[in-house]
Amino acid sequence: MNGPGLRVARKRLQKPTEGRPTVHTVAARAGVSIASASRVLNGVGGSAETIRKVREAAAEVGYVPNAIARSLQSQRTGLIALAVADIGNPVYVAMMRAIEAVVAGSGRQLLVHATGGRVDNETALLRRLAHRYVDGMIISPIRITDDHLAALVDSPVPVVVVGQLPADAQVDNVRTDSRTGVALAVDHLVAGGRRRIGFINGPLDTVPGAARDAGFRRALARHGIALDERLVEVGDFQYAAGRAAAERLLARAVPDALFCANDLIAVGALHALLVAGIAVPEDVALVGMDDTELAQMAFPQISSVSLGSETRGRRAAELLLERIDEPDLPPRRIEVPPSLTVRASSAGRPTTVGDLLAASGTVPAAASGTVPTVAEPTGKTGDDR
Repeated sequence: MNGPGLRVARKRLQKPTEGRPTVHTVAARAGVSIASASRVLNGVGGSAETIRKVREAAAEVGYVPNAIARSLQSQRTGLIALAVADIGNPVYVAMMRAIEAVVAGSGRQLLVHATGGRVDNETALLRRLAHRYVDGMIISPIRITDDHLAALVDSPVPVVVVGQLPADAQVDNVRTDSRTGVALAVDHLVAGGRRRIGFINGPLDTVPGAARDAGFRRALARHGIALDERLVEVGDFQYAAGRAAAERLLARAVPDALFCANDLIAVGALHALLVAGIAVPEDVALVGMDDTELAQMAFPQISSVSLGSETRGRRAAELLLERIDEPDLPPRRIEVPPSLTVRASSAGRPTTVGDLLAASGTVPAAASGTVPTVAEPTGKTGDDR
């Protein structure tokens, strides 16, 4: 125990007399220049002998790299933030996975925030960007207020919004046209002979709720179908709220088809229909929106309008990384077209389990004749999540 090993152990236990060890401390202990020590400690490299000396010296003095100081110097943290209303909603899970893949490919990490759809939570997150705790943020608010717009303009780091923004907003934006998505669903139901089409929506004070309500009313009018307000119900974008809304609607009147503003609502409505003894699709055809995995897990599987969640997430991440590298790019806007996947819940009136399992297909947005095109950049406004 009296050999060199003991002396090294003692050196490692020694605390510096003048505070936390710095690169200067390491350089002095290693007998190399500060520049050489800095290169090794930052992973830039050096000769094998210099690397050995610096690493041994760093271990002896207890040097710990200061990540905060390093990020301040480089103006990069290696972190990207994502803010969504509900991380449990399958549509945001799909979006998050796509964003994560792009972010990880750039060598960065993703931080996810659940805002509960609350404006104060979202604007607080945007204002925290002044502390530069991330290199950029992707946010998908379901409400857009003046506070959002002010915080977006004032942000010192790039932000990409997945959702609808005013045409003059100087922010990178990825959106979809949910009105056209609703039209695809209504067109499909009418083509199947349905005329008493009900609608279960989320809150009307949200961007998706308002857009889908307008789209539903417009689609019915285009087919010459009078709106029956007894067949319209408003709840929230959640399973329990969707089921409760369907029960309220069925207590007033029974439609021959039901369109739901997202898949969570649609699964809730499916359960309400089945409990009431109403067969799907024989008595009531059912269509949801978002085309998440949830629609495929239900029985019968639920027809659903895809709003391209994965595509929107991927494109938002790509826009953000481009913006980080080139801050002076003009604002860009990308629109992702919707499509309808037809499954057993609305595919005619099958009578056997085999028919239910076999009824599946995909209808692109082009079938409606009112398809938005992917545009980058464009000043066109649309309706979005």
